Amino acid sequence: MVAGFFRQRTRAGTRLYVMHGNRDFLMGERFCAVTGAELLADPTVAEIGGEKTLLVHGDTLCTDDLEYQSWRRTARSSEWQKGFLQKSLEERRAAVRGMREKSKEVIQAKTAEIMDVNDDAVRDALRRSGATRLVHGHTHRPGRHRVEVDGRRLERWVLPDWYGKGGYLEIKDGKPRLVQW
Repeated sequence: MVAGFFRQRTRAGTRLYVMHGNRDFLMGERFCAVTGAELLADPTVAEIGGEKTLLVHGDTLCTDDLEYQSWRRTARSSEWQKGFLQKSLEERRAAVRGMREKSKEVIQAKTAEIMDVNDDAVRDALRRSGATRLVHGHTHRPGRHRVEVDGRRLERWVLPDWYGKGGYLEIKDGKPRLVQW
């Protein structure tokens, strides 16, 4: 369903870029071939609307959530992914259901501060990239945030998730606007 929607958009001329998120980190060349999307590395720096823009999933900025960072390192390792993909489809689906349930439990037990981005990590990422704008998801607290880095006023845009209202960041004539459905 989602892949079909994406394919319709790309066939109509829309350029589509995707980046791995929490649970779709196994998505790769096959998905891109089916949808017409281009997979972006995390992080990616791109010139968008005349601004040097840093695009990240956002989870690497949540440095206070040590448990999640440990899981991320495991799940992104080629060894773990290879072992997971060797399981039958039924075993993988059961494992994913179990991971989602555990994730819900873990999230309920954590404070919002731990699961949100670390301000120092945000400033460091912007400093390293030289970008003036940061766009990310993961925390899904949509909005625009002002960030000061070395005396420069920069901006951070947080995208909404796809489960609630959903939405995207539109940059038209160099002006960003958060669009929510």
